Amino acid sequence: MDYNLSEELKIVRDTARRFANHELAPISQECDRQERYTPEIRIKAAGLGLVGAWIPEAYGGSGFGFLGNAIITEELSRVDMGIGLNIVVAPFGSEAIHFFGTQEQKQRYLPPLCRGEQVSAGAFTEPNAGTDVSGIGTRAVKDGADYVINGSKMFITNGTVCDFYVVLAITHPEAAKKHERYSMIIVPRETAGVSSYKITGKMGIRASDTAEVVFDNVRVSRENLLGTEGRGFYQVMHFFDVTRVMVSAQGIGLAQGCLEAAIRYAGERKVFGQALGTYQLTQAKITEMAVRIEALRNMVYKAAWLIDQETPDYTLAAMAKYLGGQTAVYCANAAMEIHGGYGYIDEYIVQKWYRDAKVLEIYEGTKEAEIMTIGKTLMMR
Repeated sequence: MDYNLSEELKIVRDTARRFANHELAPISQECDRQERYTPEIRIKAAGLGLVGAWIPEAYGGSGFGFLGNAIITEELSRVDMGIGLNIVVAPFGSEAIHFFGTQEQKQRYLPPLCRGEQVSAGAFTEPNAGTDVSGIGTRAVKDGADYVINGSKMFITNGTVCDFYVVLAITHPEAAKKHERYSMIIVPRETAGVSSYKITGKMGIRASDTAEVVFDNVRVSRENLLGTEGRGFYQVMHFFDVTRVMVSAQGIGLAQGCLEAAIRYAGERKVFGQALGTYQLTQAKITEMAVRIEALRNMVYKAAWLIDQETPDYTLAAMAKYLGGQTAVYCANAAMEIHGGYGYIDEYIVQKWYRDAKVLEIYEGTKEAEIMTIGKTLMMR
């Protein structure tokens, strides 16, 4: 068992760290305040192989695998989780194309994502169906050689800036088994009948684009079907099994940023004539932060590595997602407490990280959903 990163992955880590410090840090506060999406940063990152890093070289990617992608996500999230999202989830949704698409679909859709020329979005969540994916109502009805799609999606990352969506829709409402009613279909955003509306006023990750998307008699070719009709639910579950690792890596990065900021402040701030960091209570907080981060990093790296080895442990991935949210929220809170009143104003970045952290316990499966996933598996063993 070798815990050392390969030389290639060390270069990837260092490249992502430099990029984050040089490109993300100077605009972090501005993009947060203005809720500004950053396509120019995405294009620069693509030039360094940081976009779609998990995509194989045969389809234009860097071929760094899901471990490489997790490391990139961690380093970007150390500085700004929102802008980092604009980079690492530029191909969001296209994981389904990689796993279930035809060779023609892979060659058509994946390379432009890796070059930073296009953006994708996974359109799964609906106003009344989040964790309960099987509760979606969007319909795709066959009409000759086409599907006609009607419905709406909510909280869609990249929803107003993407070039195409991977949409989960009901194609077989009559199927006896509920989970066999769904299919995944690629829908270009410029198709007639597609409307998208940016959601503003988010608590955190404000640089990331989030939208409501409406499909009103949207007609697309049946050639846009991903995989087999009626397998959409199982496909999207597999999709989340993999993307949970990326979200977990966001938790590492944000928590690491909080720890580093807390240590700096605790060394500089004088209280009763001594540095704040000399007090045992402060040391207890930063120690707990460091221990949790190290545990999370090992879990996430292992989960990602197992996927790359084609021996995935999706229960471990769910554990990583659960621990990732907990760790990020804990570390953001501890960093705020160490900063005291100064942490509450936007002159200090920890208040932003505090706002960003909470979403890691919500999206890509709530912490309660992860508990159900893990607990059910444990009880079946």
